[in-house]
Amino acid sequence: MQPTLEQLRSRYGTRYKWLVLLTTMIGTMASILSSTIVNVAVPDLSRHFVLGQERAQWVSAGFMLAMTLSMLSTPWFLLRYGLRRTYTAAILLLLFGGVVGGFSLNYPMLLAMRVAEGLAAGIMQPIPSIVILRSFEAREQGKAMGIFGFGVVLAPAIGPSVGGFLVEQFGWRSIFFAVVPFCLIVLAMSRRLLAVNSPMMGDTRALDWKGLLLAGVGTVSLLNGLVTLHQGLGEAAALLLVAAASLVGFVLYQLRVQNGLMNMTLFRYRQFAMGALVAFIYGAGLFGSTYLVPVYMQMALHYAPSEAGLLLLPGGIVLAVTIVVAGKLADRFPPNVLVALGLCLLATSFGLMAAGSRATGYFTLMTWTIIGRLGLGFVLPSLSLGSMRGLEFGLIAQGASTINFMRQLGGAIGVSVVGILLEWRLAVHRSAPDGGQVTAFSETFLVVAALCASAIIAAWRMRAPAPEMAAR
Repeated sequence: MQPTLEQLRSRYGTRYKWLVLLTTMIGTMASILSSTIVNVAVPDLSRHFVLGQERAQWVSAGFMLAMTLSMLSTPWFLLRYGLRRTYTAAILLLLFGGVVGGFSLNYPMLLAMRVAEGLAAGIMQPIPSIVILRSFEAREQGKAMGIFGFGVVLAPAIGPSVGGFLVEQFGWRSIFFAVVPFCLIVLAMSRRLLAVNSPMMGDTRALDWKGLLLAGVGTVSLLNGLVTLHQGLGEAAALLLVAAASLVGFVLYQLRVQNGLMNMTLFRYRQFAMGALVAFIYGAGLFGSTYLVPVYMQMALHYAPSEAGLLLLPGGIVLAVTIVVAGKLADRFPPNVLVALGLCLLATSFGLMAAGSRATGYFTLMTWTIIGRLGLGFVLPSLSLGSMRGLEFGLIAQGASTINFMRQLGGAIGVSVVGILLEWRLAVHRSAPDGGQVTAFSETFLVVAALCASAIIAAWRMRAPAPEMAAR
């Protein structure tokens, strides 16, 4: 017989909530690891399955897309099935995707397993934050969020480094098996620490399947339309038209339905609307660069996979430390200023990468990535604070979910667009004496830098309305 919540709290006392947080955090870190670890294996996957960059990038973009859409359903799953069942099912799905993905016989099979992993990751991602808000007192929530945030941002840094080593020593299949030990540990912890009578269960309304379907069709059509642009305008135009119609339909449906996936009244607040735009570009920059840098290091500069993955590790550590510091600074300085500063550093990092060449030293490239991760660290805590300031209390939960959704959607589209743009520029410069690889990557980095710089304008407009600022 499984223990109840009351029995577990009696057994573990005040440390029980920390054990629950640790359980959910390890699973979430495993899902993030599965997201980033594959990027360093893209060149190997491209050779093994004979893929161009526009198809190879779907290994990352497919994961991001599935994660983005499934996270909208997390609150419904928690209310319907409780924490234990929801989290255990997500971990089992992640485990299944990792094991079967490692034995993939063809590219469609591999891509399907990446989508399965993404669905699991999307369900898991919001859960630790919900646990913190539900289980911790207000005076402990900051500390808990800091511990969780440190682990979450460290995972994308470790992913490429571990992935590079595994690919070099054991081949691309080994990267899928990396999540297996984490999943087994979490399954054991869930069985021991998560109660059968979850306090998150309750009366639940029907899931907004119409909204989820419209969002899914629109996003998938948009990404596929972008991928097929280089093959001809006919099919691409049809897909992009379907995407536009679906996304417009989603917005109109959410405006008139009650208890939908997204409360559209949030966008009437200027600071939130600008914050959502910044979150979208932030996600594109974060996940797009995590995809682009390892591929650049291997294809253009001919580094080994382990060296390409190791390049991002120091920057990831700097990112984790910066988030803690930036969180404290957000209490002293206007959040929009810190977000603008972070975006400026991020754009500078991409600009420097665009100016690189085969003569650029390894540690110089590492320094440039550290500058970008420093910028990302300033953006993350300040973005949430700046976007949410001024919202009505009843809109805060929906606002937090929407900002997270926009960031992940930006990541999915960013990875896709980066891969498409890179493939286009490689084709343009293919006749160059050196194959034009460095030039193609430089132009791609330059476009991403310009995109991040354009977000500074939106970040600056995240200022709370004057009356609210005066009241503060």
